[in-house]
Amino acid sequence: MTIISSESNEADKVTVKPRLPKRLIGLMVIYTLSSISGLMAASSLSELSAMLCILTLMMVLAIIGRQKAGLYLLRVYCLLQLLLYSLLPIIMYDPDNLVAGPTTFDFGLFQAVVPDWLIYSVLITLGIVQVWISFNTKVKAWFKPRMNLNIMSS
Repeated sequence: MTIISSESNEADKVTVKPRLPKRLIGLMVIYTLSSISGLMAASSLSELSAMLCILTLMMVLAIIGRQKAGLYLLRVYCLLQLLLYSLLPIIMYDPDNLVAGPTTFDFGLFQAVVPDWLIYSVLITLGIVQVWISFNTKVKAWFKPRMNLNIMSS
């Protein structure tokens, strides 16, 4: 980012280095931890879930490298997640997929019965927060201004 001073006859250019926003760091930590746990849970790397986890880790690397492709991947990833979270009640209450009984979560020694509406509302809220972070101006300022869709180049 270049700031030009209008007070002097010379164009004094001051360069301000963009800083990695804290909210983007938090989102990248969540993506990294969920991807690593997904890779550990996958039985082989040829599964679709393992490939999506690897793609998510590559997206995190592209974000750290300030690649414009990382920004686009982040935005598409968040919008697809929000769409999936929004369609989840319709998918889950399809008569062919309907499972009788409450949803139970096991957290080690703690076991809880959680209503479906609470799960859906938490997921949709997380999706909205991800979209808010992805489309923030501070997050956009982090990436290099030149157009580059190669996530492996520098």
